[in-house]
Amino acid sequence: MNAELLFKYFPELTELQKDQLTRLGPFYKEWNQRVNVVSRKDIEALYLHHVLHSLSIQKFMPFNPGTQLLDLGTGGGFPGIPLAILNPDCQFLLIDGKAKKISVVNAIIDALGLLNVRGLHKRSEELKMKFDFVLARAVTRLKPLLDISLHLISDKHINKLPNGIIALKGGDLKEEIREVQKYHQVEQTPVNKFFDEEYFNEKYILYIQG
Repeated sequence: MNAELLFKYFPELTELQKDQLTRLGPFYKEWNQRVNVVSRKDIEALYLHHVLHSLSIQKFMPFNPGTQLLDLGTGGGFPGIPLAILNPDCQFLLIDGKAKKISVVNAIIDALGLLNVRGLHKRSEELKMKFDFVLARAVTRLKPLLDISLHLISDKHINKLPNGIIALKGGDLKEEIREVQKYHQVEQTPVNKFFDEEYFNEKYILYIQG
């Protein structure tokens, strides 16, 4: 499966963005042989399982220019790198506790010539800056995610939704949501609202206002 899958859902892409997304696949395949940033069985389905999944956030919440975003626990650079390609006027910081993964993330950022994104080997507790949105993809349960994220949310809003946390998660999330509902309202959107592929049938975007 190649980048054509993305172009079906995002026909407005520029030629530069199409080129950058097309180059993602070979870069990840090459790097994954050295550092396991994407599971071996997933690398052939990179565009479906990782890139398009990341871009469901773009369908849910198109960001205004100047938006500051943190990708917490980015792993191999998802959802941050695909979203940074589609949002050149926004700033992305990608953090992870594993230095090897961040080294791959930064190598891919450099190879693609992306100027609006950088990777840092840091934990969220070490950050002093504020962001409009914290993004997380299958990082941890919702409650600990909120515990390590909420202090990073800025109180100046520039997007159609108030600042907050946007998490990509799969499966039955009722219990996780119940754990935090007493203090936080959780908006749950199925990814298959945006994409037809069966892979997304039990995957969700969770939005929690900061």
